[in-house]
Amino acid sequence: MEKWVVEAKRADFNEIGKNFGIDPVIARIIRNRGLTEMKDIGLYLNGTLEDLPDPGLLLDVRKAARIVTGKINDGKRIRIIGDYDIDGVTATYILKTGLKRAGAVVDTYIPDRVADGYGIHEHLIRRAVEDGIDTIVTCDNGIAAWSEIALAKSLGMTVIVTDHHEVPFEDTPSGRIFKVPEADAVVNPKQENCPYPNKNICGAVVCFKFIQVLYEMAGIPAEDLDQFVEIAAIATVGDVMDLLGENRILVKEGLKRLPSTKNAGLRALINACGLAGRPLSAYHIGFVIGPCINASGRLRTAALSLALLETEDPDQAADLAEKLRDLNEERKLLTDQGKEEAIRQIEETEAGRNKVLVLFLPEAHESIAGIIAGRIREKYNKPVFILTRGEVFIKGSGRSIEAYSMYEEISRCADLLIQFGGHPMAAGLSLEEKNIDAFRSRLNELCTLTEEDLIPKIRIDVPMPLNYITTRLIGQLSLLEPYGKANAKPVFACKGLKVLYPRVIGEHQNAAKMTLMDDSGVSYDAIYFGEAMEFVSYARDHKTVMITYYPEINTFRGREYRQIVIMNYC
Repeated sequence: MEKWVVEAKRADFNEIGKNFGIDPVIARIIRNRGLTEMKDIGLYLNGTLEDLPDPGLLLDVRKAARIVTGKINDGKRIRIIGDYDIDGVTATYILKTGLKRAGAVVDTYIPDRVADGYGIHEHLIRRAVEDGIDTIVTCDNGIAAWSEIALAKSLGMTVIVTDHHEVPFEDTPSGRIFKVPEADAVVNPKQENCPYPNKNICGAVVCFKFIQVLYEMAGIPAEDLDQFVEIAAIATVGDVMDLLGENRILVKEGLKRLPSTKNAGLRALINACGLAGRPLSAYHIGFVIGPCINASGRLRTAALSLALLETEDPDQAADLAEKLRDLNEERKLLTDQGKEEAIRQIEETEAGRNKVLVLFLPEAHESIAGIIAGRIREKYNKPVFILTRGEVFIKGSGRSIEAYSMYEEISRCADLLIQFGGHPMAAGLSLEEKNIDAFRSRLNELCTLTEEDLIPKIRIDVPMPLNYITTRLIGQLSLLEPYGKANAKPVFACKGLKVLYPRVIGEHQNAAKMTLMDDSGVSYDAIYFGEAMEFVSYARDHKTVMITYYPEINTFRGREYRQIVIMNYC
């Protein structure tokens, strides 16, 4: 069951249209993305890198840059401790490349997902001391490493944290107390007293900003930052950041540059994925390029992806790109197997009746727990935790729905967990196997989700009859790209449509073609992807249908024509 909801945000759409030379329908869609001020709409449509906030607004960023500058001048050894996902790998690459350009003696260590776990750990600190490292710089982690950083400081090390995750907190009778680690500098926009306006940047963008300030202090030309724009764009999409404001500008600029990138590794990966010579969209980052970069950290070592970004040898780049593509194919197979087992548990066990799903898949590879959780969340529209058996403890990854703040809820189970972190829509954790049932019970006892919260909502931007669709309007839809989180592809709706000549097509019989006609006689070719036989059967049994849709220009045998892509129907 789905609930169709028409977005009803109000504004003078005609006035907005006149100001920016856009159709009122386009103005309405932009308003639905939460933009009300003319300056914000102008930034959405025409923003450039010049419009990005001053990186110096990040709390501690200038302090961090001064510390690093001093270490560089003194010849001290610096180690970057990153993370094994796409954001962590790209953040590590940006930091290492930028620090080396500034003259640093720097190396990297990306923790192994299985052997080390997420983030900075005591054994990594002790290893750094043994290796003669003076300074540790974290990226995409560190904000929750209070005790580990305290150890590093007690051993005489300098520690700089760059991160974007939620700051840990403790709720007390006198209010919420945030626990920021006592590092020499902490650069994280989510700190309570950080004035940086965009709290929703990924770890790689935090590093990009830090390097920007470092270059400024070192007198390095600003043009040397250009190589990081497409990397920051990949991280922003790959880590599922809101594609509005600064993030939208970075991704738009990155997508322009990506097809002609000078990075040998990215060129090779684009080629290996069959995307060479094609315009690239956020979809290609999120579902083709990004998963390949993520696959090495999931199934082997993230060092492969870092090596891909760093290499300047075309042959080595091609070899690494093929390895990453093959690893991603392996990951897809493992994900499908894990998803099937998760669905079986939901359909056949008591765990499936809960509002918060906590599923234990002991045989699943811990690296794909988050992907499986995401798939199950999509299918059942419930918060989901997928737990797997790690080498020492149970590891878990969660994905949430809008009405459930996952990080806050697991914070209420802190006494049952060994380690945890995350944000409202996703979280990671570890716990002892004996605590699984207690964790599941606690989450559901404390859960305040209503049945209404669990009904998937189809948000309609504009109820729009077929006769309003024009080639000009379809062309202007491209102004709304790139699509992604908080800037979804627009959804239109129309009711009372006759379905003429419906038929199943495609090698896997997963698409249906037809003609749609409204009561005035206006008709359009249309296509539906999904359970095609069900759609055709429904269309034949009903006189008319109501649909949500997206119009596009389709090209077939050199001829262009307008077409409707059906998204939902009833």
